[in-house]
Amino acid sequence: MSSKKWVLQLCHGYDAPFDDVARQWRVLFKDTDYHVLTVFITGAMNPEVESLVSSDKTLFLGYSSKDLKGLKRQQISDLKELHKQYGFEFAICHRYKPIYIACHLPGIKVYGIAHAYGVFDGFWRKLFAYRYQEKLTLFGVSNAIRDDVRKSLSRMSTNKILTFYNHIDEDKYSRQQVSKEVARKHLGLPGDKYVIGNVGRLHPDKDQATLLRAFAALNASDALLVIVGVGRLERELKALASTLGVAEQVLFLGRIDNAWMYFKAFDVFVLSSDNEPFGMVLLEAIVANVPVLSTDGGGAVEIVEDDCRFAIGDSRALAKLIARVRSEGGNKFNRRLKQCFTDEGAKSHFANLLNR
Repeated sequence: MSSKKWVLQLCHGYDAPFDDVARQWRVLFKDTDYHVLTVFITGAMNPEVESLVSSDKTLFLGYSSKDLKGLKRQQISDLKELHKQYGFEFAICHRYKPIYIACHLPGIKVYGIAHAYGVFDGFWRKLFAYRYQEKLTLFGVSNAIRDDVRKSLSRMSTNKILTFYNHIDEDKYSRQQVSKEVARKHLGLPGDKYVIGNVGRLHPDKDQATLLRAFAALNASDALLVIVGVGRLERELKALASTLGVAEQVLFLGRIDNAWMYFKAFDVFVLSSDNEPFGMVLLEAIVANVPVLSTDGGGAVEIVEDDCRFAIGDSRALAKLIARVRSEGGNKFNRRLKQCFTDEGAKSHFANLLNR
């Protein structure tokens, strides 16, 4: 057994955003007595991910998602061998299957992170959580997710189901986000238009249809709506833009790598999702000093100011908000950003949790 104090961070895989999620939790242990071993159960070795996460040690087990069906005996065996080698103090696990695996390691506490709604809705998952509740503490990435888990696991103490927000490397993002002029040139946007931005999958739960209707209601010939992302609704959303008569003012830019670098191209950023678990793009826009608007539901309400939110699906209210933000100018910078949603704020909060 190693004489160092090791923490296991166990991740299902490193597909975005979980590469940065692993980094977010790794940074909590910077300049502490703990060393972090990050293990990605699925996916081949990836030097870029290893560099981003920057753990004391990173392992890629190379399993496929298909390998994680059933009782996961082989993966549990692998982790038990690692536990014998490192003697983990506790485990931080992202998503359900890593939580399941880590709970089979003897003698350690498990912090399970829920990133989405419905993680513990299933009967067998409830049963599992109740069985291991003595060693298991669960965190939702927002109060909305926390409350969803508490609803699913009503027999588990609320003191064992808490909130720990996603957070952002403010220095990195502010340093690497390019200027408005450079961003617009990269995205192919004119410099003299009022640009409304949206970044997300073209999927029903992102509800870009409401955003399109709001944009049409603005009736602003000098404005553009820019939607970054791909998904199965692309054809349907483009058809809606044509029906609304705004097709020439709506740009579907598809997938853009590191889209956060170009957020200063936007004059306002809108999150139209119908129940966002958290809303990392909101933090990216806030760091870019871009005004943000969002729906009044899910985790977004914990980030965005009260008077910058609109009811889910209410395109008229959204149109009025956009018009108001445009007339007022400036940005209502979120005061809670540094306290709750930056690496430094999160590190302080997590240290308090460990002390408790």
